Amino acid sequence: MTDTALAAPPIEGFAAQIVQQIRAQDTHGSWDRKTDAELLAPYILDKEARRALPIIGDPDPDVLWRLELFYNAICLAIERRTGLMVSPMMKMSHEGFGRMVLIAGRLVVVNKQLRDVHRFGFDSVGALNVEGGKLIDGGVAMIEQFRPVADY
Repeated sequence: MTDTALAAPPIEGFAAQIVQQIRAQDTHGSWDRKTDAELLAPYILDKEARRALPIIGDPDPDVLWRLELFYNAICLAIERRTGLMVSPMMKMSHEGFGRMVLIAGRLVVVNKQLRDVHRFGFDSVGALNVEGGKLIDGGVAMIEQFRPVADY
């Protein structure tokens, strides 16, 4: 790592799990010199950046990849807390509308309707952590309430 990467403040909370997912995808070490904040930058869309995006648009493959990594990190966090394997399933139209479900056993742990995916992002790392925490807590609560279905 470079001095810049070492000097950057560490990313904490759920955002750190996304960074782990991104780094796990880097099989050739292309992103070793990037800081965690640089890797998370595409997830952060402030109001001005969001306004610059068209209201209607098709998501590009990079946006879909970031969306998948976000929900993969949710799955992994739920797995760590419950001990059950959680799998994501996404159905997306070319226009950026669809659904993401996270499944444990026969239980739908998280069911999220997706729209305007080309604008997927958060105002800040704190907002990313809050949203990730909500989804994780909701998924864990669902498993706790219906454990026999999740164990099936």
